[in-house]
Amino acid sequence: MADVFGLTVERTVEDAAALRGTLGEPSERAANKVTDRIDAPTARWIAASPFAVMATRRADGGVDLTPRGDPPGFAKVLSPEVLALPERPGNRRGDALENLLADPRLGLIFLIPGEGATLRISGEAKIVRDAGLAERMEVRGHRPDLILLLRVERVLSHCPKALIRSSLWRPEAWPDRNDVPSMAELMVAHGAPVDREEMEAVIERDSRERLY
Repeated sequence: MADVFGLTVERTVEDAAALRGTLGEPSERAANKVTDRIDAPTARWIAASPFAVMATRRADGGVDLTPRGDPPGFAKVLSPEVLALPERPGNRRGDALENLLADPRLGLIFLIPGEGATLRISGEAKIVRDAGLAERMEVRGHRPDLILLLRVERVLSHCPKALIRSSLWRPEAWPDRNDVPSMAELMVAHGAPVDREEMEAVIERDSRERLY
């Protein structure tokens, strides 16, 4: 038996041999599906995706995940080795951006609504300002002040099993949200110095005035 974070479990997995003893080895097609560039099929996938989850590492070693969404094709393929993403107005925390100043490693998972497979891209990122790139990323008359450039190092697709199991794209299987806390409720519970009604008004106003 072992103690893990205050819980008693049967055993822990501490090395690759123990992991592979349970997990097994990947098939040749799974092991060899990684590439180091954006090829034509990958570019078509990115062009159809309106949403990605971005992973960055904090200076203290922790990991942050943030959503990125815009009209399909918001991420621009500049070359087989370079991908550009606009930084749109948010709450100005800038967690991911500050993380990249400390550690430039960045990972992305791109999703396409209704599609079970996902696309994973990772590499080294830089934060830039560039009028020409900003013009290419204009949405409804608004251009991003900051742009992320990703030097691509790893590209691979994920099979659809996770999205199939979760029924993510099947509305009839979605859970009842009546008891799901609102963003305002979460923010107040986590320390926002206003009550729930005030927080809801702030969120509504921010979405109305700063979203485009």
